[in-house]
Amino acid sequence: MDEWKENIEEDNENSFFTEEGEDELYEHFNFVADKGQSVMRVDKFLNDRIMGISRNRIQQAAEAGYVWVNNRQVRSNYKIKPQDVVAIVMNHPRRELEIIPEDIPLNIVYEDNDLVVVNKPPGLVVHPGHGNYTGTLLNAVAWHLKDDPHFDVRDPRLGLVHRIDKDTSGLLVLAKNPDAKTNLGSQFFNKTTQRTYWALVWGNVKNDEGRIEGNIGRNPYDKLLMIVFPDGTMGKTAVTHYKVLERFGYVTLVECHLETGRTHQIRVHMKYIGHTLFNDERYGGSEILRGNHHAKYMQFVRNCFEICPRQALHAKTLGFIHPKTGQEIFVESSLPDDMNQLIEKWRNLSLITNGIL
Repeated sequence: MDEWKENIEEDNENSFFTEEGEDELYEHFNFVADKGQSVMRVDKFLNDRIMGISRNRIQQAAEAGYVWVNNRQVRSNYKIKPQDVVAIVMNHPRRELEIIPEDIPLNIVYEDNDLVVVNKPPGLVVHPGHGNYTGTLLNAVAWHLKDDPHFDVRDPRLGLVHRIDKDTSGLLVLAKNPDAKTNLGSQFFNKTTQRTYWALVWGNVKNDEGRIEGNIGRNPYDKLLMIVFPDGTMGKTAVTHYKVLERFGYVTLVECHLETGRTHQIRVHMKYIGHTLFNDERYGGSEILRGNHHAKYMQFVRNCFEICPRQALHAKTLGFIHPKTGQEIFVESSLPDDMNQLIEKWRNLSLITNGIL
């Protein structure tokens, strides 16, 4: 119980707020309303059943996306109905993780007294968890802010507002105080932030721009995979907008804009339309999906896999309203070296193939 109180806002998942968080979800509490349940707000319903927790803290949990009814996120003013299944669902198991400050370099794109935006390199885990208790982004942040008397990386009222996968690079914002955490968390929850991602995908994308819509949920046969449920009866609504930035024949560089934020949204949606992310092993992109099977070409692709040994996805831009000043903050990050080199190799091959070089 005490641990849940301490961690109720920790890291705001992130599969709730961003398409890239891939952690498992963990149920901390579960209650079923009885058949004679009178109409009641969900925050009061939980407050009556979880001893030692304030109603305000439960409302914070709902704002952070942790309160679920019948397997869907709800706000604190949701009205409970008979036999509703009410749960507190978080992105970590019921145990506290010690976050030790570690001197890990950070690429800070923007920072002030309320927040910090970092450009995460590929391969860096965001949050300590099973198998990765040290060497994470939060360990690096704990070191960077170790002399700030107002910041404790273990305080659930501070820190991460969203997350991206270990093997995805790009922008993340962290809050330095509770007001900033609540405000930014609400912006992500309400999908008012502006985020674009650059991705290299297999195939020559037919249209210069497009819209992909299809409910996304966990694959019932493989909990590590997300899939599209096109009939809309399962999963959650998901919409991705894309536009082509550059074509290289067998692969295409695209920019993706998120209208919603679901786990692995870009990776799943692009696969759904037949353009799996380059070297996305989990979704089949680490196979040669386009081109011929000549030895020279196959070796070229294998070399590309070695240059960028992860899904070619980068969180390029991030826009939001500053929680204190109300001004719009817009930050942009440069591509990491592996994606730059990968794009350049495909660009050169395209020029040679077209007889330009």
